[in-house]
Amino acid sequence: MIELLSPAGSPEAVIAAVQNGADAVYLGLGNFNARRGAKNFTDEEFEKAVRYCRVRGCKVYAALNTLVNDRELESAVNTARLASRLGADALIVQDLGLVKVLRAALPDIPIHASTQMSLHNLAGVEAAAEMGVTRAVLARELSLEQIRFISKHASIETEVFVHGALCFCHSGQCYMSSLIGRRSGNRGMCAQPCRLAYSLGGRMDDHPLSLKDNCLVDRLAELEEAGVACLKIEGRMRRPEYTAIATSVYSKALKDHKIPTREEMELLETAFSRQGFTQGYLNGDKKDMFGVRTEQDPEADKVFAAVRKAYAGGELRRVPVHFYTVAEKGEPIRAIAFDDDGNKATAAGPVPERAKRQGITDGYLTEQMFKTGGTPYNCVENKAKADPGLYLPAAEINELRRKLISELTERRAAPPRRRSGPLPPMPRNIAPIADPKLIFQVLTGEQLTPELAALKPEYLYVPALLMAEQPELLLPFLDQGTVPVAVLPRVITDDQAGQVYAALEKAAALGVKEALAGNLGHVFMARRAGMRVRGDFGLNAFNSQTLDVLAQAGFLSATASFELRLAQIRDMKKPLDTELIVYGRLPLMVSDQCIIKQSAGRCACQMPGQLADRTGQVFPVVKEFGCRNVIYNAYKLYLADKREDLFSAGLWGLRLMFSTESARECVEVAKGQLGLSEYRPNVLTRGLYYRGVE
Repeated sequence: MIELLSPAGSPEAVIAAVQNGADAVYLGLGNFNARRGAKNFTDEEFEKAVRYCRVRGCKVYAALNTLVNDRELESAVNTARLASRLGADALIVQDLGLVKVLRAALPDIPIHASTQMSLHNLAGVEAAAEMGVTRAVLARELSLEQIRFISKHASIETEVFVHGALCFCHSGQCYMSSLIGRRSGNRGMCAQPCRLAYSLGGRMDDHPLSLKDNCLVDRLAELEEAGVACLKIEGRMRRPEYTAIATSVYSKALKDHKIPTREEMELLETAFSRQGFTQGYLNGDKKDMFGVRTEQDPEADKVFAAVRKAYAGGELRRVPVHFYTVAEKGEPIRAIAFDDDGNKATAAGPVPERAKRQGITDGYLTEQMFKTGGTPYNCVENKAKADPGLYLPAAEINELRRKLISELTERRAAPPRRRSGPLPPMPRNIAPIADPKLIFQVLTGEQLTPELAALKPEYLYVPALLMAEQPELLLPFLDQGTVPVAVLPRVITDDQAGQVYAALEKAAALGVKEALAGNLGHVFMARRAGMRVRGDFGLNAFNSQTLDVLAQAGFLSATASFELRLAQIRDMKKPLDTELIVYGRLPLMVSDQCIIKQSAGRCACQMPGQLADRTGQVFPVVKEFGCRNVIYNAYKLYLADKREDLFSAGLWGLRLMFSTESARECVEVAKGQLGLSEYRPNVLTRGLYYRGVE
C-alpha cells in the first residue's frame, strides 16, 4: 500500500503524526536539515522518537538535506551514524558529495534524494539511483502525467508532496534568501522572501511570489495508480495540531478510499491555508495558484485543543498482537506473544497451585491476556490451554502479560544492525597549469556581436536553443578560436526533452562538442547528442566530494557554488577543472510561474519584467525555456578588481554571465575584466564570496 509520510518538527509532532495514522515521519536531527528553524531534535529526543515510532510500526526518516562544506562533512556523517545506529529507516539527502560519503561510510541505511536535489525527469531519477539512492522525492512542479511517466519507468521508488507549502522556485535552485539576506535555503535557513509584498506593475501590496498551499487529498487514488510509492505532507515548521489534522484526513482518505467530506476540508483549511488550496501543478494549470496567509479562524484554538486532547490522551494506534498461554500441572505458566512482523516474546511465571475451589480455565486465561488497554497493542488472537484443577492469582497472570508486552516492545524497538565504516579519502587536487580561462555566457542573440568576439574568450556559453535558431551568430567567435558550449535550460521535463534534444543535435551538426548542464537529469541528453558535459551552478557543488562525484561521472568541469566564500573555494580539493561566476546578475529563482505574463496581462516574453521590493530594489525577470521565468538579482556581481584573490583560488575558469546587459555593455564589462577599460557597474555586489551564508 502507498505510504503516508508526515512532518515532525518537534517531539510532540511525532506523537501527533503517529497517533493519527502516519506510516512514516520525517524529522531533523542536528544542523544539517532544511528546516533548521524548526525545533528539531536533540540526540536524546531523537532516540525516544525513533523508539516510539518503531514500537508502533511507523518508519522514521532523518532529514540531512542541506549542502555541507568540507569542514562539515565529518560532522554530517557522524549525525548520520547516530541516526542509523538509533534505528532511523532512511536518510533524506540533497548534497551529492554527502550521498557519496554516506554510501561509503554507511552502506546499509537507505538514502532518499531530497526534493532539494531538483529531480524533475526520469534521467535525473536514474542518475540518483546509480549513486545508490533508493527513493527520489520529485519536484513539486510536475503534472500528474509527468509523475506517472517517471514513476512507471523508474528503477527506484518515487515520493510526491501532496499537502502543504509550495515554494515559488524549484527546490534546490533558490538563492534569493541567501543573496539578499545571507540565509540560504540550501542550508536550511530560508527567510521566505517569496511571502513578501512586491511591486509588479505598480501594485506594492501584491504578493506575486506567494503560492497557495498544495492539497491533493482527493487525488490520492490517481497518484497511487501512477506508481507513486509515498505521499508526503509538508510542514515541519508548523504546529503539532496541523500535523495531526493533515495526517488524520489523508490517512482516512487512503484507508477508506474516499474523498474527504466538506467538514474535513474545512478542518484542513483551519489547520493552515493561504486563501484556500491549489492543485495547479498536478493539473498542469498554473492560473489562480496565488494566496497569502490571512487571519486565523477564531474557532481554530478550540479545534486545536480538541485535536491535541485526542492524540495526547491515549493510544489511538494499536499494533496487532497474538498470545498463546499454557498452564500445566507442575510446570511454570508459560506464554508467547508475537506480532505480524516476525517479532516474538516469551515469558514464564510461577508454578500454578492446586485449586481449592474453581480453578483457572482456558477462557479465564484468554480473558486476562486480552487486557492490553493503555498499551500500543491490540490482541487480535488469543489462545490458552489450562490443565484442570489449577489455581494462579490474577496478579500473576497480569504480570505474565506485562512481561510479554515489555519484551515484545524491546524487540520491536531494537534498531537493525548496520555496518559503519570510515569516511572515504578526500579527492586528489588537480591544480590548473595556466591562468584561468575567460568564459563569456550570453542569454540573447543581440549580445553575440563581432565586438564581443574580438575580445577572444576561450569559451562561449550560449543557450542550446539559441544556437539552433541562429547558428550564424557563432561564426565570429569560431573564427577567433573560441570553444562554443551549448547551455541546457535549468529545467527540462520529460515531455520537453525532445525539443531540447533536437536543438542539441543541430548544435552538434555545427561542430559544437560540449554542453553545460546544471542538473543530473540533463547529462544523458547531452551525451546522447555526442557532447561532453560541463557542470553548471545548479548542481550546487559545495564541497570537494561533490566535485569528485562530477569528476567520476565524466564531467569536463564544474562550477563552484556561488554560496561559498572565496576562501572555501580556494581550500577545496579540485579533482576536475573548476570555474567560478565572477560577473553578472546572479539568478535568484527559476519558476514554473510566468511573472511577465502576470505583470503584462498577456504573453510578452521579449520584454523582461521587473519586480520591486519595499526597499526599492528592482529585480529583473527574464523568460526561460518552457514558459518559465528567472528572477535575477538587483545588483551585478563584480570582481574584476579582485584579480589576486581569484587567481589564487585554484580555478580553471572565470565566467562573465550576461543576462539583461545590452550588446555594448557586454563588451565594456569584458574589457574591464581584461583590464582594457575602467568599466565598473553603478550598483554592484561581491555576492557571497566574502560574506558567506548561514
